[in-house]
This record gives sequence, C-alpha cells and structure tokens, in this order.
Amino acid sequence: MIPVRLSIKLNKTEMKKTGIFLLLAGIILQAFSQEVVSKEKEEPGRNKPSDEKTKVTIGDNLFSVEEDKDALHIRIGNKGLEILENLEGNKRFQIEKYDDNDEPDIYAFDNSDDNKRRSYRKFRGHWSGMEFGLNSLLTADRSFVMPDEIDYMTLHTGKSSCFNLNFTQQSFGFTRRIGLVTGLGFNWNNYTFDGNNNIVKGENGVISELTPEGLLKKSKLTTLYLTLPVLMEIQIPTDSKQINVAAGLIGAVKLSSHSKMVFENRDKVKSDDDFSLNVLRYGPTVRAGFENLNIYATWYATPMFKKGKGPGGYELHPFEIGLAFTFND
Repeated sequence: MIPVRLSIKLNKTEMKKTGIFLLLAGIILQAFSQEVVSKEKEEPGRNKPSDEKTKVTIGDNLFSVEEDKDALHIRIGNKGLEILENLEGNKRFQIEKYDDNDEPDIYAFDNSDDNKRRSYRKFRGHWSGMEFGLNSLLTADRSFVMPDEIDYMTLHTGKSSCFNLNFTQQSFGFTRRIGLVTGLGFNWNNYTFDGNNNIVKGENGVISELTPEGLLKKSKLTTLYLTLPVLMEIQIPTDSKQINVAAGLIGAVKLSSHSKMVFENRDKVKSDDDFSLNVLRYGPTVRAGFENLNIYATWYATPMFKKGKGPGGYELHPFEIGLAFTFND
C-alpha cells in the first residue's frame, strides 16, 4: 500500500472551529460505543440451580465462554456462537457478529426435523462508501445561470466533479428497517470555470475575477471538507432487492482550498488560499436506491463565501448530485 500524506493549512479561527466540529463529531460517534461491564451478584439464600451461571473470560472480550441452564455462549473477538437445546433435544445455533456496542448481528439455524433456516439482522444504514458526482453553483434565487456581473463564476459542469469518501458510520435503529444514520467522510470538490479565468481574493477579502495573460487549458477551484451527516433512513423490501430512501442534513468543516490554472503551453499556477470560503456549512441531502447503489443530491444552505465577500456581493450555494456505492454489509 502506498502511503498518502494529506497537508492541511488552517488559520487560528479555522483551527478553533475545526476543533469544535471534531469534538462534536467524536461525542456523537462514541455516545453509543462505550463498553459497559457488569456483574450480577447472587444474594444469600436466593441461589437456585436454574439461575447458576459459569463464565470464563480472557482479555477484554478476546475469548469468553458462558454457560447457563439454557445455552452455551462462546465468543472469540467480535465473533460468537450460541448453542441452545430444547426439551425435545433439538439444538439451535446462532452465529453472532458483535459490533462496537457489544450488540450482535445474529444469523440463526436449527437442527430440527423440518430443517428450516431463518436469519435476521439489526438495522444498518447506507453511508459508508464512495460517492462520485458533479458540482454546480446556484444563486440565492435558486438559478444555475450566473448574473452578467459575475459571469466569470459560470462552471463547466461536466468537468466540475466531486468525490466523497465516507469512511465510518453509526446506525441507530428504531425498527429493523427504520433508523438514524451518522458518520464521517471527506468531500473533495472541483469547480472548473467555463471561461478563460479564475478567481482571486482582494485586500478586503472580496472575491473578484482573475484574468491571466495566456490561454488556459483548465482553470479550477478545489476544496476539501470533513462531513458529518444525520440521516433518517427507511428500507423497503421487494421481491428481489431492497429499496433505500434517506433524507437529512450534512454538516461540514473546511480543511483546505486552492486554485489551479493550467495553460495551453502546459505551465501551471497553483495558489493556496482560503478564498473567503465559509469554514462551516450545512445543507439538506436526499438519497435513494437499491441495495448498495444509490443516487444522492445535496444542496448547501450556507453560502459558499463569507457574508459580503462573495463575487459581486452575490450569494452562491454549492449543489452536488451523483452516485453512491455503500459498504454497509
């Protein structure tokens, strides 16, 4: 595996906001993942053979064996096996996979005469995975067409791509098929300008047009955000596949931004700057699809640039749409 080094430059204000954002993210993700270890103490005079338990544990859930009158539980790491026997002598086996909450996904079968098999599992949402999409900008009145004064902000939509790597998720089910989903991800955005221009931040922080002397082959603004979603997801079973529908909010904190111009003579000019971009942003998102393939769309209610610093004083809102390939199973 080739190591990848990510260089991020933040000023003091951005560092403070980023710290707050990450702290909140950590609280949300860890709220339901604390390990609780409990031990029942038997009261004198209340010992009954039917309540007797024997348990041997090695390490922190590294290996454990627990036996009671109804079942034998064997656990190795995050995998487990439960063996139950009824009065008729039929045995039932449950293969368990434990998550960070110490709660197992259960796949069960028995050795009764009819040899029927059944399996079930808890709710698990669709966030972790990779997303590929296209970027665009909308004005305050929800138009994709830029005003004449800021025509230089017009994008080449086909080349304005985004890539999202959603690397962790937590699912909290209300039922087997309805629940909340959260997590963390990285959101890379390329805003490729359609004209022979780029943008520059003036001394007062206001964004204006940058017109180079030579002809440009490509000119873009690139941003990187850390994202945190809160989604309500409903899973609808069908004859062949499961339909997933989710909606909610995505919050994000900016990690880096830069502009890049590639000239026809292959010269390149790159500029690292904050470009008066808002450090924090949020917006509604919707997504729907089958199994692990979904279509998603996100519109950010927070303006792209800080108040009064946008091109020509206009508010512009990022919008992205694309395909999501999730790894929830």
